[in-house]
Amino acid sequence: MSRRVLVTHADEAIGRRLVARLHADDRIEHIVAAGAGPPPRRFDRIFSADDRLTYHRLDLTRHRSVRNFFGAPDVREPGIDAVIHLPRLGEGHTRELPLMAGVAERTAEARLVLQQTLEAPRVRTLVALSSAFVYRLGPGNANRLDEDADLDLDPTLPPETRAWVDCDMLFHAEMHATRCRIVLLRVPTVVGPAGQMLVHPGLTGAGWPRPRPLGFDPLCALVTVRDVARALHLSLFRGARGVYNVAGAESLPLSQLSRAGAQPSWPVPGPLLQLGAWASGVLGREDWAARWDGAHLRHGFTLDTARAERELGFRPADRIGLAQDPDGRLRLEASPHPV
Repeated sequence: MSRRVLVTHADEAIGRRLVARLHADDRIEHIVAAGAGPPPRRFDRIFSADDRLTYHRLDLTRHRSVRNFFGAPDVREPGIDAVIHLPRLGEGHTRELPLMAGVAERTAEARLVLQQTLEAPRVRTLVALSSAFVYRLGPGNANRLDEDADLDLDPTLPPETRAWVDCDMLFHAEMHATRCRIVLLRVPTVVGPAGQMLVHPGLTGAGWPRPRPLGFDPLCALVTVRDVARALHLSLFRGARGVYNVAGAESLPLSQLSRAGAQPSWPVPGPLLQLGAWASGVLGREDWAARWDGAHLRHGFTLDTARAERELGFRPADRIGLAQDPDGRLRLEASPHPV
């Protein structure tokens, strides 16, 4: 079965890897890639090889832009029948939009892509990427979460986590009420090819070290960008619909992850964290307050991926470990599982 696929935010780490993987599959007849910036350099080789890939700069937060894009000849004429929605990752993408009070940028994008996908008569499959940080975490590290675990619906959630929950619920609400097959993949901390970390609310971005509660060292589930791209790819060709946890086999403590990342963390006594969170709230900076405290900094979790293995055929192909540079710095290293 051949597919014609639209990929959003194809200019980011997961999108670049996914587009290259799709292009290597002869069953993919055409790829329409959309991104907020210019086309990645790694697409140059693909552009010169054939015309199966087209790239478009697109602001997914604007209704008119998204509507016109879905109706444009470059999208309509190839007969796109599948959409893979990848949200923007990292800091700076949960800001509230001036014309949509109270709605985060990530949520607005998900809403518009979902609306246009459901209205497109030829699209029969929508695959969306979500975060495992939507789950409600209990105390300790014994949280083994399957897809039926409760979501965290606390109204005081930090903006980063709240945006993930809102997007997840948008897609989930349409999952069984439409002709379009919707697949929602929930991923934990994503490890990039250079060891950078994505999705984790407490480790994304660079700059000053971040505090974490003294006496806590939560366990963090991990998955590589390559394995996320594999799971997205597999979702196109399976008849399953629903929610799937996607994770690698390894987990590491938050302290080790922070030492290996560009965003180190310092253990700080709880009362000082509460004071910092309160001060951030007084200053109107909820995004700062989220860095001082939160369940993801106190309680760990692993993911049950049996459903993804059974219904999508996904098993992690990469191993993730810690390596030490000559200067003594730790870094995350991903490598293929030995055959």
